[in-house]
Amino acid sequence: MIDPHVHLRDWGQAEKETLQHGMQVALQCGIDELFDMPNTSPPLTTEEAVLTRLEDAWRCNVGVRYHLWAGVTSDPRQVESIAKLATSLFPSVIGLKLFAGHSTGHMGLVEEQTQRSVYQTLASAGYEGMVALHCEKESLLRPSLEDGRDFSSHSMARPVEAETASVRDQIRLSGEVGFKGHLHICHLSSVEALGIVEEAKRLGRRISCAVTPHHALLSSKDACDHDLYAKMNPPLRSETERSSLFAALLAGRFDWVETDHAPHTLQDKELGASGIPGFSGLLLLVKQLIEQGASAKLLARLLGERVLQVAGLPEREICIPSYDQLSALSLAAAGAYPYDSFAKFRLR
Repeated sequence: MIDPHVHLRDWGQAEKETLQHGMQVALQCGIDELFDMPNTSPPLTTEEAVLTRLEDAWRCNVGVRYHLWAGVTSDPRQVESIAKLATSLFPSVIGLKLFAGHSTGHMGLVEEQTQRSVYQTLASAGYEGMVALHCEKESLLRPSLEDGRDFSSHSMARPVEAETASVRDQIRLSGEVGFKGHLHICHLSSVEALGIVEEAKRLGRRISCAVTPHHALLSSKDACDHDLYAKMNPPLRSETERSSLFAALLAGRFDWVETDHAPHTLQDKELGASGIPGFSGLLLLVKQLIEQGASAKLLARLLGERVLQVAGLPEREICIPSYDQLSALSLAAAGAYPYDSFAKFRLR
């Protein structure tokens, strides 16, 4: 299986996870290809950092195909140079990442003019590869509604409207400047945002979107259980939203599943860090999809085939663990981290 959205930490965040550990756990779960995100410490925004990260990953040599997303900044010169680097190092560098809102790592480019400038620079440079997007419009966030003792309040502080508005912004801004690359909308948490992406597809835009196991399996009600530490960006939504996302996934409306695997230490989670381990949840989601009648063809598409197609990678077989293996593998993966946000779902 392929997981095109992971945060394997290491370097200045080695206490959270190392590249070696993350890849080993992924492989134990049947995930043999990973796309790593750039909000590392230091971030993957320079040629030196990108090359060092690739060397460190290859040195792990655990049998996982490793790629990374390079990050863009507000500096047009950096955007131009990192786009050139991504093109020359493809497929090791699978594409670029733009945080259209702040999240872990503080790489957010939150002003519309800055976002437009990134797309303009990419268009002028002739970059036509993938740009992965974290979509949450900063001006629509409501931090005053955040209660650090209640992780479910995170969904009020970062409402659905912030996601949908940002998705519309990225489609509009990139189109206005003639950007011809592929937009990938990461970790959608609302059916409304999915509809916006589907409309853009109908209009001929190169665009895809994905859902995470946590948004398809857990709701904001689960986040009320403090011991699950179920806080992430974008946050968990209502049970109605969650069930709608799962139904859309089962109907084949999403391009793929991505875990947004983002481990922290238990202390960091107690202090309110956003992000959870995702490999355990992926296996639970596959199990649930099978139980709800998902075909082998749909599972193969969601867990790798569509990623290969969009990313421009060679076709290969996507192997999925058997139904009987899924629970045991998920439990083992959860044991590799100091907390398990999918524990409640496992007991359902």
